[in-house]
Amino acid sequence: MATTFAYKVKDKKGKVTGGTLEGDSVNTVVTKLRQMGYTVLNVKAKSNKSSVGSITIGRKKKVKGKDITVFSRQFATMINSGLSLTKSLNILSDQTENPRFAEVIGTVQKDVESGQTLSESLAKFPDVFSVLFINMVRAGETGGVLDTTLMRVAEHYEKDMAIMAKIKSAMTYPIVMFITAMLIVFAMITFVVPVFVGMFAQLGGDLPLPTKVLVFSSNFVRNYWYTVIIMVIVGRYAFKKYKKTSNGRLQLDKIKLRLPVFGLLFTKLAIARFTRTFGTLVSSGVPILQAMDIVADTANNEVIARTVKRARTSIKEGETIAKPLSEGTIFPPMVVQMISVGEETGALDDMLTKIADFYDDDVGAMVESLTSLIEPLMIVVMGIIVGGILISLYLPMFKLITLIN
Repeated sequence: MATTFAYKVKDKKGKVTGGTLEGDSVNTVVTKLRQMGYTVLNVKAKSNKSSVGSITIGRKKKVKGKDITVFSRQFATMINSGLSLTKSLNILSDQTENPRFAEVIGTVQKDVESGQTLSESLAKFPDVFSVLFINMVRAGETGGVLDTTLMRVAEHYEKDMAIMAKIKSAMTYPIVMFITAMLIVFAMITFVVPVFVGMFAQLGGDLPLPTKVLVFSSNFVRNYWYTVIIMVIVGRYAFKKYKKTSNGRLQLDKIKLRLPVFGLLFTKLAIARFTRTFGTLVSSGVPILQAMDIVADTANNEVIARTVKRARTSIKEGETIAKPLSEGTIFPPMVVQMISVGEETGALDDMLTKIADFYDDDVGAMVESLTSLIEPLMIVVMGIIVGGILISLYLPMFKLITLIN
């Protein structure tokens, strides 16, 4: 009996579309879509999401970047040792600790055994394998250098994870300090301020303005705490909705790149990711225009993505890569000149890798310097916040002697 399947595909121009198609099984539908010239991204039974015919696995344990990195390196080693694809996938499925990832690898193995290419099978799991990963595997299959390509993927993810780990480590202390400061403020407003308010009320007299503001804040938090929680939840929801819009992402990313000190850090990080991804794709044999599409999709910054898309349009019309990039304000002259030299010498991938390595080191050094700067800055901020509250509480003390007399 034919079943209706919902599918998501990419056409030859790179446009993602979706629809429904009837077929006896998932493999039948995938074969039909491939014959129609589409690149299959996802296919699942429409009538029942938990159907056996569905190739979309339910929400379980998340597959992390570290899992993908280890998988790529081990997969490359096995293929380079002479093991077949199916045998390698079977071993990886058995030894993977993440149950969801093991299930995904097992499904990929079955698809490969049934005659599908590895990249087509990986494309069925866009929530696990990124567009970058899938296209690099496809290029490796086409060029017959799958083991080399997988090793490049592993190196790419390892370097990307290393720089992000540095940033997270540097931000841990400031975040803990900020949370501590907020807890102290909340405790003082909720428990300490009411004690002083009662004392002031018994003595009489007019309170100073800072103390009135503090008392008002204390009463509001204590009596309308649910309002504060609702405001936080609504604000967070509105922010996430706005962030999902194209204009919202663009405006927020512009603000990120213009922030004092941190804006320069975000800019360097974006350039490092762009050059690393672009260089990895080019060295793996992915065509320039297709590589630009992938870089734009994985840039994680709307400003960079739009700059790359404009550059892609110019390249399609016959321009060099460096010229359209130089027209924007994101890429420094050094980056543009090095890309230009890489194009002229035919060593674009090597030049992009050198740029990425330079900016990775630069970001690492900047993160370390920011860490040493943030620690005393957070102490000063905490001192100002707590000190301001204490001053507001003790200002009326100067009137206490007069009021008591």
